[in-house]
Amino acid sequence: MHRTTSPLYKTIYAVVSAIPSGRVMTYGQIGQLVGCTARTVGFAMAALRGESCVPWQRVINRQGKVSPRTDGEGNLLQRDLLESEGVQFDRDGRVDLELCQWHGEGEQ
Repeated sequence: MHRTTSPLYKTIYAVVSAIPSGRVMTYGQIGQLVGCTARTVGFAMAALRGESCVPWQRVINRQGKVSPRTDGEGNLLQRDLLESEGVQFDRDGRVDLELCQWHGEGEQ
């Protein structure tokens, strides 16, 4: 069966795809940009398939942390992917949002 992606999810994926390597956005930040809740952004990220080219790892929670996943392994993969892009975590597992948060296309 062929699945179609909703227009809202496509918009979310477009925003996430624009996040540069080594930078992050929060679920809530993306939600504000596209007119939905942070939870909806989370659902959109969870709906991605493994072969997706959307850089889902660049979306973190408002505390600057990787959100826990039920399988536990997605958290480790997300952190590994971010660290491979140069994103650093402190000893509490937080990203410094002042340094790493991306605010959109007009940002230098």
